[in-house]
Amino acid sequence: MDDFAKQLQEQEKALENIRHKLALLPDQPGCYLMKNREGTIIYVGKAKVLKNRVRSYFTGSHNGKTQMLVSEIRDFEYIVTGSNMEALILECNLIKTHQPRYNVLLKDDKTYPYLKITNEEHPRLEVTRRVLKDKAKYFGPYPNAYAAQQTKKLLDRMYPLRKCGVMPKEVCLYYHMGQCMAPCVKEVPKSAYEEITSEINSFLSGGHEEIKKELQRKMQEAAEDLYFERAKELRDQIIHIDTLMEKQKITTTDTRDRDVFGYAVDKGWMCVQILYMRQGKMVQRNKSIFPFYGDAHSDFMSFIAQYYSDNPAVPQEILLPGPVLIEEAESDAQDSIAAKDAPMSEGAGSRAAASTESGQAPGAGEGDAAGSPSLAVAEDPSGSGSAGSGPESSGQGEEAERLAAATKAENERAEAAGLVDAAGGAAALQEWLGVKVHVPQRGLKRQMVGMAIENAKVALDEKFRLIERDEERTSIAAANLGEVIGIESLNRIEAFDNSNIQGTNPVSAMVVFTNGKPDKKEYRKYKIRTVQGPDDYETMREVIRRRYERVRKENLPLPDLIVVDGGRGQISAAIDVLENELGLFIPVCGLVKDAKHRTAQLMVGDPPQPVSLPRDSQEFYLLQRIQDEVHRFAISFHRDQRGKSMVSSKLDSIPGIGEKRRKLLLKHFGSIKKIKEASVEDFKPLSIGEKLATDILNALRDEES
Repeated sequence: MDDFAKQLQEQEKALENIRHKLALLPDQPGCYLMKNREGTIIYVGKAKVLKNRVRSYFTGSHNGKTQMLVSEIRDFEYIVTGSNMEALILECNLIKTHQPRYNVLLKDDKTYPYLKITNEEHPRLEVTRRVLKDKAKYFGPYPNAYAAQQTKKLLDRMYPLRKCGVMPKEVCLYYHMGQCMAPCVKEVPKSAYEEITSEINSFLSGGHEEIKKELQRKMQEAAEDLYFERAKELRDQIIHIDTLMEKQKITTTDTRDRDVFGYAVDKGWMCVQILYMRQGKMVQRNKSIFPFYGDAHSDFMSFIAQYYSDNPAVPQEILLPGPVLIEEAESDAQDSIAAKDAPMSEGAGSRAAASTESGQAPGAGEGDAAGSPSLAVAEDPSGSGSAGSGPESSGQGEEAERLAAATKAENERAEAAGLVDAAGGAAALQEWLGVKVHVPQRGLKRQMVGMAIENAKVALDEKFRLIERDEERTSIAAANLGEVIGIESLNRIEAFDNSNIQGTNPVSAMVVFTNGKPDKKEYRKYKIRTVQGPDDYETMREVIRRRYERVRKENLPLPDLIVVDGGRGQISAAIDVLENELGLFIPVCGLVKDAKHRTAQLMVGDPPQPVSLPRDSQEFYLLQRIQDEVHRFAISFHRDQRGKSMVSSKLDSIPGIGEKRRKLLLKHFGSIKKIKEASVEDFKPLSIGEKLATDILNALRDEES
């Protein structure tokens, strides 16, 4: 209770300090850094008005995840910037530097693969995840390494760039296959490389149709000249191009490169969907799903800033959603479904078609098989719409006015909260990246952003449905396992495993599964006290005795089933302690492993008998997960203990050496070996006298001899 009261007192003191600092916040843009009780930065954010934004964390109501963040805040700092753009860049740099736990973080191992034509005398084509400012040509990004490798494989067949990393002294097989110009033994003019680079650039930028026509022409010429093997090679290349490019679904009338972003939020999670449009065609898409704790749109903008930081491969244009568009995404989808079913007049045909296409957005982004209808749009690509007359134009005008009013209201709300609004964030990003960043309100571009949002919603919904399905299957598996064993209700399972190497550092571990799911707060570790040598049965007796003596003493919940790692001997040892020493009658089962150390058989009863379970059943899979988890937990604990004993045993046995002095010695000298090689004089900087230094050296050298 004293500790709890002390924590409350510290929290009240911290909140009082925060209230004083809130009164001094400026009405300027900048970044704020939230800290916990240890002074660690746990969240970094940006604001258009620092005073309003930071105050909003400590006033009003918040959702569950934001409450979790606020509950840990004990102090904050802020940095004033000259503009929204400076705040955006500073936030990105601070997140990279401090890696706050509550921020959206782009991990280095999640970077996307690109195709790269190297800037060398004899260039190569390679797949890379690092985009550098090295004057090389980059194409992408691709959603995964497989897509990038398949594209490279096709281009390697078509264009004879060198394949080797180090130039060999003689020609290789690629030269004989016609896939390399052999710069190792021949003089290759620079113009030849420029021509190939130009063709690859054209191919990857959407000009594959022209290249396909040229290949068809060459194939026909080869067939007429009776070079059937060459004609077959060219035909295969055409087939590979068709296979690779069949995922393009959307076409616009212009040929600009665009990245189209959309996001959806639900249950404290955010999904960001990116549609990559190159030369007016959508070639790939990618999604990222992660938890978020702050304002949704601000965290989304933080994601984009990190995405483009240190990445020179930016498109010509970036399309972003505004908060209003996000809120309307669901109603738009419902309207599109209604438009499919409702009869439509000739005058409303174009609007209904647009709604229907918007409703098909998820499929368009999934990369379906060839034959799916592509969305070829001949609208004004600027997204600004065109002037017209008649009822339809009037309807578009009313829609534009409604959107403008909604956007204005949203921006006023953002202004009041101190947030960077959608338009302000886009302007800051545009100024930083030097490319056009647009938040479309109508027209084709709004449809494209709507498609990205719809894909994000579908991906997020799919994630939650998969989680629900796994939970349902797990709970059903636990119930069915109870029926097999003969237990009416199987809610809590406690599993044990022992670990030692030839009897050294013996330990045991217990894991708990509640309703088929691991409950890590209930896990326990045990150092074996009474057993000498590798005696698995006696180790099991000691652990079961210690665990359930404490359960009885503290009135802790009893398990419905105890699982031990082993067969008849371990089961009998556990039952003997439970029934004959503690008077507890809890079902015990054992998991027997095969020669490859995998779960092979379930044994139950007294005397234990094997229970037949299909190896492909959910019940067997649940047992396998339990055994793997308890084994992992026991092994990790044993490694920790073994590592500590290997370091500490040689020093801890010396009189006058405690934990503090042992750490000091190891930190100063670096290792036990260096301590043995030291002289008595070397111990003086550590305030260790001549007598103790001599004892340390003698003890270590005697042990070695």
